[in-house]
Amino acid sequence: MTATKMTTKASPAKQQSVAVKGYLFVYNAVQVVGWSYILYQLINYYLLQGQQFRAQVDLWDYTRLAVIVFQNAAFVEILNASFGLVKSNPVITTFQVLSRMMVVIGVVMATPTGKTSPGLPIALLAWAITEIIRYGYYALNILNCMPYIVVFLRYTTFIALYPIGVTGELLCFWWAQSYARTNTVWSAQLPNKWNATFSYFALLWIVMLLYIPLFPQMYLHMFAQRKKILGGRGSSKTQEIKKAK
Repeated sequence: MTATKMTTKASPAKQQSVAVKGYLFVYNAVQVVGWSYILYQLINYYLLQGQQFRAQVDLWDYTRLAVIVFQNAAFVEILNASFGLVKSNPVITTFQVLSRMMVVIGVVMATPTGKTSPGLPIALLAWAITEIIRYGYYALNILNCMPYIVVFLRYTTFIALYPIGVTGELLCFWWAQSYARTNTVWSAQLPNKWNATFSYFALLWIVMLLYIPLFPQMYLHMFAQRKKILGGRGSSKTQEIKKAK
């Protein structure tokens, strides 16, 4: 009788755990597929297609739908971290996700110069490789099937990809601010019915300047995680990987 009660009480928690894991696996798997498709688009655009194709189709027009869908879907990660569904730091996650959403929505989609910035292909390439590895790592983690090569890539490729991605993002901001400086796009000037003023040009510079204190924190956090996960040897390394799950 006691055993029956214990089983009854434990079942909901177990079912909830399975449901959460199922949801997280599907989300991460879909993101792997999405970013793999974006990486394919980049390869196809620059390596498989000819100059005539690139002269007729801009990179942004070619990748727009996939980037908007899968990058903006990353907003879910802020909710996952905030509600404790994953162990990610909510502050770092929020900065990482919102900075990219700002690039996509507030820069590339908002200005004609953002779409033609040389930073766009740089950012997309770094994002795509990073996210394929990262989401793949999370998905395999949920399945308790983690090849060491995936762990190594997850905590090593960021060393080059994060600075490359940030460089691309900042170049997009720079191209956008040059347009905003001479145009009043997305700005509000007095007098108006809201009795308030807003400068899109100033916003772009504020976000760019925020990279100075925030990016090093994110970057050093990843180095700390790398040391924690890859710093051990033998069985201790395996234990660290399991703890990180």
